Amino acid sequence: MKRMVFILSFLYLLSLNNYLLAEEEIFSLPAPATIKEQPMEIHCKHFFKGYPLGTPKTNDLIIRDVYALSNNDTTKFADWVAYRLTMHEVDGDLTVERKWKADPWLDSNETLEPKPDDYKDSHKTLKTDRGHQAPLGSFKGSVHASHTNYLSNITPQKSELNQGPWMQLEEMVRDIVKQGKTVYVMTGPLYEKEMPLLPECDEPHKVPSGYWKIIIVPENNVKFNAAAFIFEQNTLRKDKVIAHLTTINEVEKRSGLNFFWELDDTLEESIENEKNKPWAEVVFN
Repeated sequence: MKRMVFILSFLYLLSLNNYLLAEEEIFSLPAPATIKEQPMEIHCKHFFKGYPLGTPKTNDLIIRDVYALSNNDTTKFADWVAYRLTMHEVDGDLTVERKWKADPWLDSNETLEPKPDDYKDSHKTLKTDRGHQAPLGSFKGSVHASHTNYLSNITPQKSELNQGPWMQLEEMVRDIVKQGKTVYVMTGPLYEKEMPLLPECDEPHKVPSGYWKIIIVPENNVKFNAAAFIFEQNTLRKDKVIAHLTTINEVEKRSGLNFFWELDDTLEESIENEKNKPWAEVVFN
């Protein structure tokens, strides 16, 4: 009798186990699919097909009427500055002094300051200027032009570069706008080698070894032209702008940023792999 009870108990447990396994197969849910993290949607008139991705999470995003920028707490300079130009900004006779100010939206340990002057003796020692990223000269029609003099929009840029090809490229961009076009510009620094620090700066900082600039000119709601440039800090004043033409992919590779991510991947890749030389040689030569 005990043997019979044991056998029946064993058969019951076996059938119960099989039932539970079957129930598990029926009711178990599939593992959730990995969801790709989407960039935050930020709507801003200065952005074209998305803002530059890839900056540290500790950066400060600042959006103003004349530009938007991502300020890096470690370098004390913007990782990128983006701005849109139309005749409204470019055309005007507004006179603005180059009166440097600390960015009022940043803490004192996040940016350089004019008092005491962190740029003191930098031109004498390093041959650098206070180089605008969003240029003061492109906003003569804007009452907010003085915001370009905030030090978050300034970097130590060699005078040869700042007063040479860099300034020439800014003038070429304004010439495009004067043809009745809207122009989007993204620009920023490169840190590919150690550079001498500002001699009188009391803030920890990092001087750029070069710069990049991407210029976009929409032709209509679908088509646009784009050109990218890279300049080393030691670029000579006499250098031709077009000699520094490169691909957007090269800028991405060297800056660590991602542009045009709102575009279809295939279209983005084709645009970023091309120098668009036929158009660039006409506009930037």
